[in-house]
Amino acid sequence: MARLAPGGQIRQMQRLAQQVWLERPQTANSGATVGELAWEWGSGRGQRAAGWTQRVWFEDGDAVAWGWIFAPERIRVSATEWELSDTSLAWQAAPGRPALVAEVLQWFDACAGGAPQATTARAADAQALRQLRRLGYARDPDAPWFQLNTRALDRLTEPGLPPGFRFLTAAQADPALVVAAHRAAWHPSAFSAGSLDDVRSTWPYRDDLAVFIEAPDGRLAASALVWYDDVTRTAELEPVGTDPGFRGRGLGRAVSLLGLRAARDAGAAEAMVSCRGDERYPVPRRLYRSAGFTELTRDLVFRKRVHW
Repeated sequence: MARLAPGGQIRQMQRLAQQVWLERPQTANSGATVGELAWEWGSGRGQRAAGWTQRVWFEDGDAVAWGWIFAPERIRVSATEWELSDTSLAWQAAPGRPALVAEVLQWFDACAGGAPQATTARAADAQALRQLRRLGYARDPDAPWFQLNTRALDRLTEPGLPPGFRFLTAAQADPALVVAAHRAAWHPSAFSAGSLDDVRSTWPYRDDLAVFIEAPDGRLAASALVWYDDVTRTAELEPVGTDPGFRGRGLGRAVSLLGLRAARDAGAAEAMVSCRGDERYPVPRRLYRSAGFTELTRDLVFRKRVHW
């Protein structure tokens, strides 16, 4: 039966993410990495959980698949455009288990109740693509899509700053300014002091891997949150943002590199970050390319409607 997963089940979902990353990283789905799960759960559960439905499939006490359904919500499709999404599914199944993929999709169909549905699969996940088509999903080549990017951490550029700016970590930053920085970078945003507390209590959050750039006037001009997974030795940027009043100065690149250097010092060997890959919103892709990332894999978007 569908239910909202408590924090302990989120950890099980993250353990499956670790398994997938170690075995077949090209099939790590959007929203299904350790850091994306942590950020979505931590930042959203206080205000958005009423629109969530989750289920986790277990075998011998370990998660082997999960699905997370999101009610329709306003999503950014370009720098200036927003639209209402379909009922959408994030999901993951253990590698080489197509029957589990089918079971997750059939559960989604049952929960959606005939509403327009959307989900994604990685381009390299041939088994999942077959299951989607078999169950009546059609690819939407015009939909916004995401790509997953990686880079090694053995050679990192020294991040530079304009005069008067300085680097901080969460241990040094005023929490009220952290909230204000997030709300400015992702306006409109409902992020609150409670959201910040929830993020900080979500594994594997660390204060030393939440990094900021402070402007001469004391505001936090840019921020990057890095989630370090010591099982895979991977650091994940999620999210990175810059106050609109400070954009165009290279601060997003600088704060990303600062976070990656801190993660490398903590033991990380590689980094990942997800961003839009289509041309309707190319700025994040350009940012991460400038920070040394290259594409590992990309989404294919699928939709299903009862009445076309």
